[in-house]
Amino acid sequence: MVEQHEKALVPEIRFAGFTDPWEQRKLGEVANVCSGRDYKHLAEGPIPVYGTGGYMTSVSKALSYDEDAIGIGRKGTIDKPYRLQAPFWTVDTLFYAIPEASSDINFLLCSFLNVDWKSKDESTGLPSLSKRAINETEVLVPDNGEQRQIGAFFDRLDSLITLHQRKYDKLCVLKKSMLDKMFPKGGSLYPEIRFAGFTDPWEQRKVRDFLSESRVKGNTGLNSRKLTVKLWGKGVIEKNDFGGSEHTQYFIRHKGQFIYSKLDFLNSAFGVIPEKLDGYESTADLPAFDLVEMNPHFMFFTAVQEGFYLKHGSAADGSRKAKRIHVNTFLEMPIMVPTVAEQDLIVEYLQSLDCLITLHQRKLELLRNIKKSMLDKMFV
Repeated sequence: MVEQHEKALVPEIRFAGFTDPWEQRKLGEVANVCSGRDYKHLAEGPIPVYGTGGYMTSVSKALSYDEDAIGIGRKGTIDKPYRLQAPFWTVDTLFYAIPEASSDINFLLCSFLNVDWKSKDESTGLPSLSKRAINETEVLVPDNGEQRQIGAFFDRLDSLITLHQRKYDKLCVLKKSMLDKMFPKGGSLYPEIRFAGFTDPWEQRKVRDFLSESRVKGNTGLNSRKLTVKLWGKGVIEKNDFGGSEHTQYFIRHKGQFIYSKLDFLNSAFGVIPEKLDGYESTADLPAFDLVEMNPHFMFFTAVQEGFYLKHGSAADGSRKAKRIHVNTFLEMPIMVPTVAEQDLIVEYLQSLDCLITLHQRKLELLRNIKKSMLDKMFV
């Protein structure tokens, strides 16, 4: 019976050389939980001020000058603890917990992350935690040596997550900047940045000069393989809809066609049908187009810019809240166009950025899943 109890006090995964059972402690025994304070009486300075959502401003004094701590919300967001680097100040809605000498801060942060703080909410309105609730929360802890190894592992994992998050953020900023600079703005016929060898002015044309609606009839809603267009330029995906009306006509769509949502034009619902969805179908509310003398992805990268979908979509007739951008309206919209050769190079470059963004996004998701799994398996 004792042996079974000891098994319950060890994690599923642990570092070699550690075999002792973990001990039950209250958080108030392993950390000193302190209250944040108002900072408005302080002058501006180099000390960062933190709230439940992170950094807020900088002031002239600190609540902790040389001891790092764990921030945990008193009101509002109570379930997102994070590490505070000294020196710092916290507002009165954010507690800060300074580890006792026998506790490793990275290990303790993981312990905080493993607590279901929402279950300790003491308010019927805005979520609230009390210092007493934090201090009385029970956790299981190993000796300091094992704490340090576990803490160092998660610290390295967090560093990797931060690295890929920064790379992802920088790539998103770069793409936004290049979308702005690789397309003419303000009535100009020349973009700010272009590939070597291209000097001719772009032409102002209309969408109908390059796109024509495809209306090849397919099945009804009962037995069609459906696709849909995601908002904010997120592309075309299969629609997991096994229902539908026998009275609704669907139209066959093919790879390489440009497609948009009439109802969500102002929400940047544009895409190019991928090869894996060739032959899938959509209703007339998601019209698709064949293209001549235009790369479909160039049309996509043009359409997802606010200067196109917001400017031209908002000018169309109809209520802003329930505005449908019909095909005839879309085809009459003006568009700036270079040669197909220049279009192809622009598309190739922007798609390469998209691939890098997707790569770092997937690495981020993988690392976050690893962290979530390890928080479960390396703690009791």
